[in-house]
Amino acid sequence: MKTQAEKAEAFRALHARPQAFIIPNPWDIGTARLLEHLGFEALATTSAGYAFSVGKPDNAADRLAVMQHVADLASASDLPVSADLGNGFGDDPQAASKAISLAAQAGAVGGSIEDDSGRRDHPIYEQAHAAERVKAAVEAARALPFPFTLTARAENYLCGKPDLKDTIQRLQLYQSMGADVLYAPGIVKREDIATLVRAVDRPVNVLTAIPGATLSLQELSALSVRRVSVGSALSRLAVTAVLRAAQEMRDKGTFTFAENALNFSEINKLFTARR
Repeated sequence: MKTQAEKAEAFRALHARPQAFIIPNPWDIGTARLLEHLGFEALATTSAGYAFSVGKPDNAADRLAVMQHVADLASASDLPVSADLGNGFGDDPQAASKAISLAAQAGAVGGSIEDDSGRRDHPIYEQAHAAERVKAAVEAARALPFPFTLTARAENYLCGKPDLKDTIQRLQLYQSMGADVLYAPGIVKREDIATLVRAVDRPVNVLTAIPGATLSLQELSALSVRRVSVGSALSRLAVTAVLRAAQEMRDKGTFTFAENALNFSEINKLFTARR
């Protein structure tokens, strides 16, 4: 197995390449190992995907449970893992700092802190406060004995505020605080992505596999995007498949859903190879 420092260096190197790479989002050990088997070069956790897997809505899992989940995925393969840490499990900068330290202890070599407060009445932190939270997270990352990749997220678009100007201002501010990667999930238009990339000088992550996101990896790479993630999409696809199969059994008493499933021996062989 690779050391955490080796994984950290490999993760940094991916962001320095001239073309974009896909960082898919598994939600358990099994899916992490399947993605490694398919040749992906890094993994990112998904807060929603993990929450769904334990029967909870997004952001309902507590910090202890999330850190154990990060540890499970980080130890499941030789791939670098970046942790989706939400708002850091608290409003104050110290919460963001602690989340980064704990994620690193769990084996992650990267992690994201977002400016979504989680409150319906005021979902986005004020810029100054959000920047202080990123600064604290960066300081925690820099205190580690390996190059932890800190991603700062601007959540305007996911919170119903499609304000490109404010989003760019926020990411520029987070950049000035020392963030290594910048991420504004929900931006899907080609021209908006291009404008964002031109406005900053750090690698940009783009979320795809969401409504309105039609650009391919090649097209995103041509816009100088450096990292592409799919968020909860893989986990939602799995939940959808189970729901559709269960509905067929309940409503029709038939089992045709199994015709589209991989056979037992094929899946069993994949996991047997990991022993």
